[in-house]
Amino acid sequence: MAKHRITRSTREKRLHKIKVTKNGPYLISGSIPLTDQVICLDAEGQRHGWREEQRYLTQENYSLCRCGRSKARPFCDSTHSTSGFDGTETADHELYLEQADLIEGPALQLTDKRPLCAHAGFCDRSGGVWNLTKGSADPEARKKAIEEACDCPSGRLVAWDTEGEAIEPRFEPSIGIVEGPAAGEHGPIWVRGNVRIESAEGTAYETRNRVTLCRCGRSANKPFCDGSHRCPALKG
Repeated sequence: MAKHRITRSTREKRLHKIKVTKNGPYLISGSIPLTDQVICLDAEGQRHGWREEQRYLTQENYSLCRCGRSKARPFCDSTHSTSGFDGTETADHELYLEQADLIEGPALQLTDKRPLCAHAGFCDRSGGVWNLTKGSADPEARKKAIEEACDCPSGRLVAWDTEGEAIEPRFEPSIGIVEGPAAGEHGPIWVRGNVRIESAEGTAYETRNRVTLCRCGRSANKPFCDGSHRCPALKG
C-alpha cells in the first residue's frame, strides 16, 4: 500500500474551507458552489449515478444547517440555539489509509473505511462492489466496481489500479445536498474537491476528494454522516 497516494492542491485548501462550529452550523467560505444532488436509479431500480437538480446562488460565505431542524434547510436559521442541539464532534482524525480495510482483486484493489458509510446504496449493484473487485479480471466486473466506488459520496470506498494509483472522480471544490430517490429521503452534505474541513477546536480533518457531513443532527460520527438520516428518514 506504500504507493497509494492522492494528490491535492495546496491552493484549494487555502481558499475553500468548512468550519464546524460548537453546537452550531457549518460555516462555508471561499465561494464554494452549492447544488442539490439526487441519487439516480437504473432500469433495475438499483442506485447508479447522480443528477444535479438545483444550483443555488453562489455566495462568498454562508452557513449550512447541522442540527436538522432549520426551516430554511439546507441553510441555518439559528434553530440550533433554542433546540438543545448537541453537535459534539466524535470523529477521529486518523488518516483514511491507516484505518481502511483492503480488498484485493486480480485487476483492482478496493479500500473500505466502514465508519464513513453514508448508506447511499451504490455499492450493492450487481452483487456488490466487494465481489466485483474480487472478480475484476472480468472487464465488465472491473468497470462496475470502479463505478460503484466512485459513486460513493462519503469516500468510504476507493478503487485503486494495479500501479497503486487511486481511481477518483474529478471534482472541483463544491458542495452537494444529497437527496435520495425516495420521497422524504434527505441525505448528507456531500463535500467534493479537497475542501478543508476544520473542527470547532481548530484542527483540520484529513483533506479528501469526497466526504459527507451530517445534516440530520443524529450521526454518532460527527461531523461526518453515518447514515442515521435513513432510519427514520429526515423529514421536511
